[in-house]
Amino acid sequence: MDIHLYNTATRSKELFAPLDPENVRMYVCGPTVYDRAHLGNARPVLVFDILYRLLKTQYPHVTYVRNFTDVDDKINARAAESGRSIGEITAETSQWFLDDMGAIGALEPDHMPRATAYIAEMVEMIEGLIDGGFAYAKEGHALFRVREYARYGKLSGRSVDDMIAGARVEVAPYKEDPMDFVLWKPSDAQTPGWDSPWGRGRPGWHIECSAMAKALLGPQFDIHGGGNDLMFPHHENEIAQSCCANGTDRMANVWMHNEMLQVEGKKMSKSLGNFFTVRDLLEQGVPGEVIRFVMLSTHYRKPMDWTEKKREEAEATLRKWYAQVEGANEGKVTEAVTTALADDLNTPQAIVELHQLSQKGDGSALWAAMRLLGVMGDAVPGWAAVSDADLSAYEAAFSSVRADAMQTKDFSKLDAMKQMLIAAGVEVKMRKDGVDLVAGPSFDPVKLESMP
Repeated sequence: MDIHLYNTATRSKELFAPLDPENVRMYVCGPTVYDRAHLGNARPVLVFDILYRLLKTQYPHVTYVRNFTDVDDKINARAAESGRSIGEITAETSQWFLDDMGAIGALEPDHMPRATAYIAEMVEMIEGLIDGGFAYAKEGHALFRVREYARYGKLSGRSVDDMIAGARVEVAPYKEDPMDFVLWKPSDAQTPGWDSPWGRGRPGWHIECSAMAKALLGPQFDIHGGGNDLMFPHHENEIAQSCCANGTDRMANVWMHNEMLQVEGKKMSKSLGNFFTVRDLLEQGVPGEVIRFVMLSTHYRKPMDWTEKKREEAEATLRKWYAQVEGANEGKVTEAVTTALADDLNTPQAIVELHQLSQKGDGSALWAAMRLLGVMGDAVPGWAAVSDADLSAYEAAFSSVRADAMQTKDFSKLDAMKQMLIAAGVEVKMRKDGVDLVAGPSFDPVKLESMP
C-alpha cells in the first residue's frame, strides 16, 4: 500500500519512498529528562508511534530511534536546586518517561540513545566541521558558521537576515556572527563536562541529535520527526551541521512536525492552572487508552484541544468497543483503516472507520483495528472489563439517600455511602434523576456488606 506523508521541507504531501525498502529508518527528537512528561510531550510520541506501527505493517524492517537528552542546562539547574546528582535525576526521569508513555500504549523505539553516551561522536563531528571551515573555536567554545551553509532557513522558510531581525540571538564576544550557534561550550567545576580539543566542556543541544542520528541511522535516512516548536532553531541547525559534516545535500528525506496541544481551548501553562502531566491524568483515574484515543482523534498537523468532554466521550466509546470485542477472535485490519492511516496518518478518519466496524458488529475486524491504533492490547483492559455484578439494590438505596440529602441539605450520609462504594471498586455515575453504579475490575463485594 502506498503511504503519503506531509513533508515540511517541501510543504507538500508526498509518496513515501524509502532509501532502502529493506530497512526504513526514522529519528524522532526525544525528551530532555529532568521532570515528568506533560501532556504536550506525549503528542509527538503518539504521532510517531502510529507511524512506526504503520510502517511495520508495510516494510520488513523499521529502525526507529528516539533519544534522551541527558545533558542540558535545565537538568543542571534541577540538580543544583534539589541537591541530587545529575545521574540520579536523569535515570529516574528517563524511567518515568518510559513508564508514562508505555501507559498510553506507545511502543518502545528500537534505539533510545542517551546523549552522554555519544560525546566522542559529537567531538569528532565538530572537529570535522572546523576542519571544513564550517565552524570555528574561540574562548573554549566551538561555533557553527551559519552563513557558510547556503540553504540555512529553508526548512522553516526564513532568511538569515529576517531571523536576526526577528529573533533574540545571543551576541557574544566569541561569536563571529550573531546567528552562529554553539556546538561546544565550556563547563565550570560544578557543571558536567568532558575533555575536548577546546577544553573541558559539554555539547550544545543541536549537535547531540546530529551525532546520534548519524551513529545509528547513517549520514542520510528516511524520516525525521518532532513537534513544530523544534523546527527552528533545532531542526534547522541539525540540517546545517549534519549536511556540512557528512557531505550530503540532506539529512532526512522527509521532515514531519506535529502541531501543539491546548487544554479547553487555551495554551497549557502553569499560570493558567491548566498544566498537567500524563502521570497526573493517570493518577486521576483517566485510563491510558482514553488519553491516547483523545489525542488521536485530531489530525497531527492540527492543534489538539484536550477537553473533559472529549475524555468522557472517548471513555464511553472505548467501553462500548471493548464490550463488542470481548470474546471475539482477532481478525484482519480492513483496507479502509490502513488507507486512512496511509494518507498522512489520518487518525480521525481511521477512527470513523472503527465506528463503522462497531455499527456493523464486526468484532474481529474492530479488535484488529484497535490493535493497530494502539488502544487494544492482548486483552480488554481491566478498567473496561464488563462485570456481571447486580448492583441494582445499591443503586436504589443510594438514590433514596440522595433524595433525602437534597431535601435536608445534609450530605454526610450520602458522601459516606459514595466513599464506601468507591472503596469497594464501584464507579459512581451521577445522573439528574438517579445514579448508575458500575463494578470495576477491582470490585470487592465484601466491602459493601457493612453498607447501611
